[in-house]
Amino acid sequence: MESLVYTQHQFKDLDLIAGFYDLDYGDVDYDLAFYQNFAQRCGSPLLELGVGTGRVAIPLAKAGFQVTGIDISPKMLAMTRAKLDKNLQRRVRIVQGDMRQFDLGERFNMAFYALRSFAHLTTTAEQIQSLECVKSHLAEDGLLLIDLHNPNLARLVESDRELTLAWVKPNPTGEGTIAKFESFTVDPARQSQQVTFFYDETDAAGMTRRTIASFALRYFFRYEVELLLDHCGFEIEALFGSYDLDDYGPDSEEMIFVARKR
Repeated sequence: MESLVYTQHQFKDLDLIAGFYDLDYGDVDYDLAFYQNFAQRCGSPLLELGVGTGRVAIPLAKAGFQVTGIDISPKMLAMTRAKLDKNLQRRVRIVQGDMRQFDLGERFNMAFYALRSFAHLTTTAEQIQSLECVKSHLAEDGLLLIDLHNPNLARLVESDRELTLAWVKPNPTGEGTIAKFESFTVDPARQSQQVTFFYDETDAAGMTRRTIASFALRYFFRYEVELLLDHCGFEIEALFGSYDLDDYGPDSEEMIFVARKR
């Protein structure tokens, strides 16, 4: 695994949840066809910002694409590497680094922030820094995809400070269960949510060990992102409200930007 200089910043708690990440998101596949279709259009190589445990990068590699994935969490990247057989190792390059500032030494035909990973960039300065860095890594006319949640202000207010049970699942070790609780604290002035995850591992004897991780996520509005992309040298090609390429509207769950390097 290659290594870049990086800072921990708010990302440090991602290591705490690495062992639970696939329980949370490992079965999420509703966006894979979306990325594969754009990958077919652009061709290799591809760059994923916030690769996590390889949920998107590995299926793309299995489809024959060359993929580089960058992430700040060493534990998540170790989980990704453990999933790579010899064939996939030739197609997947894993880099530990900060998606705000990196130098990979190559150009990519497509870059993407999947499953709202761009929301980990909580300040305008960080967002610009990351977008400009990505632009410098894109080939001429390279494509950038950004998947964001379309904010519902009423829903944000309703969920503020609530503690809810997200799920209970069998522990992959075969002993006991794992329960996930989550809490969101909204800060409208900063357009952010402080997200706190509680993972309770209960063994066969009824003993429970709790892991707590907390981090901030930014929520975005349409014209804010359009201005960011324009400022950083991108031309918006399309805006979708779903992975099925539905038109974006006020009731859309997703806000997916497709932009081309200018």
